[in-house]
Amino acid sequence: MSEYVLELKGITKIFPGVRALDKVQFQLKPGEIHALMGENGAGKSTFIKVITGVHQAEEGEIFLDGRKVTFRSPLDAQKAGIAAIYQHATAYPHLTVAENIFMGHEKMRRGMIDWKAMNRASRELLDTLSAEFGPEDLMGSLSVAQQQMVEIAHALSVNARILIMDEPTAALTKAESEKLYEITERLRDNGVSVIFISHRFEDMYRLATRVTVFRDAHYIGTYDVDGISNGDLIKAMVGRDIQMLFPKPEVELGEEVLRVEKLSRTGYFENVSFSVRRGEILGLTGLVGARRTEVAETIFGIGKASHGAIYVEGKKVQIRNPADAMREGIGLLTEDRQKYGLILDWGIGRNITLPEIRKFTRNGLIREKEENRTAAQCAEDVDVKAVTVFDQAGSLSGGNQQKVVVAKALGSEMKVLILDEPTKGVDVGSKAAIYEIMGELAKKGYAIIMISSEMPEILGMCDRVAVMCDGRVTGELNREELDQEQILVLAMTRMKNAEKGGGGLA
Repeated sequence: MSEYVLELKGITKIFPGVRALDKVQFQLKPGEIHALMGENGAGKSTFIKVITGVHQAEEGEIFLDGRKVTFRSPLDAQKAGIAAIYQHATAYPHLTVAENIFMGHEKMRRGMIDWKAMNRASRELLDTLSAEFGPEDLMGSLSVAQQQMVEIAHALSVNARILIMDEPTAALTKAESEKLYEITERLRDNGVSVIFISHRFEDMYRLATRVTVFRDAHYIGTYDVDGISNGDLIKAMVGRDIQMLFPKPEVELGEEVLRVEKLSRTGYFENVSFSVRRGEILGLTGLVGARRTEVAETIFGIGKASHGAIYVEGKKVQIRNPADAMREGIGLLTEDRQKYGLILDWGIGRNITLPEIRKFTRNGLIREKEENRTAAQCAEDVDVKAVTVFDQAGSLSGGNQQKVVVAKALGSEMKVLILDEPTKGVDVGSKAAIYEIMGELAKKGYAIIMISSEMPEILGMCDRVAVMCDGRVTGELNREELDQEQILVLAMTRMKNAEKGGGGLA
């Protein structure tokens, strides 16, 4: 009997112009939760696709229980008991939970789908996961966390004994992440071996016994989780020490650029006031449900304010839509870069120049040389890792996609940049790069509002922090006053009042 349920040796995968994997290795023990970490672009996604039969490697061998195997398709891997749950759910929103669970292997009787049997089996699988929804609910009505539970149920329905989880906690709250941890541990206790891919150290420490690191398509090493420090792990992932993860420059702040006064949006937030100056990084933070994103969207013209005022450089402005906001020099980098920030099947360059495409047109025709030159310069300024600006945005890693979104702002004449969770779902190296870009933008005089749920980056990068709870600003702290405990107190202030019978928005 082999020591490993899954072992890969010398795996190499080459795409045109790119060596995505270069002689990497990996070993998974029976009943083990094994973390796989590395920067965006390290080769993790390609590695998953080799294991699951989506891609075939040019070199290397795969062993299952010590026996050499070849997966020529995802069906081959599925028959071998391997399943993957990806960061972005591959669900069918207009079908039921049961239909999603048994998609591709429906329960049949006399040539017809046996709906009763399928719903009954789905109910049993959902019960094992302690799901609070049923097999006949529509997939599109579920939260992200619930959709992930359906994907786990789908994996169990094909008797998966090796489960690959790709960034499963990226879009989850702390409570939802904790529930996922419990499910994952339950699967492990039932004999399922798990490869858990994550950028979050807390995921690794909470679940894994071993961690393997990839960097630049190479295997760096496998380590016992209780035997490696954060510093050593970061160095393995990025190839260098990151002594200054938060490179916050000292910038002399200029005049006020943006001020909102008693801004309200019925049903979302009420009487929100704050300002931000040239060269300043203002943090906007709070717990889930604080309505920070809704405030940003209203300033940018996506949502309509019910009352209140917005001032740009001291002048009251009317913002009815995003075009109005951009004309006033306000830019928004959305939290969901894939859904709202990029057109994934367009090239990097056209994504960057899209907000200012009129600049590159003459007599109805686009001057492509000038457009591509500008896009290439903006991409270089933020260090986008790509072969050319013609590469599709969807082909990039998460960190590089985020850099393209930042580059869009650089290509526009903006005064105020609102960054909504700018480092969500990116690796530690890309985080450091994005923080450095923010610092450089501040030095150039941009006024920056950073919405973030990550306390370390709030404390590390902000000149001032406005804390929200239940749709209200509950306090502001200057840099010298920043304290994690005080921020949490302010973030929970309205909740406590609501528990005592006070007001508060849903």
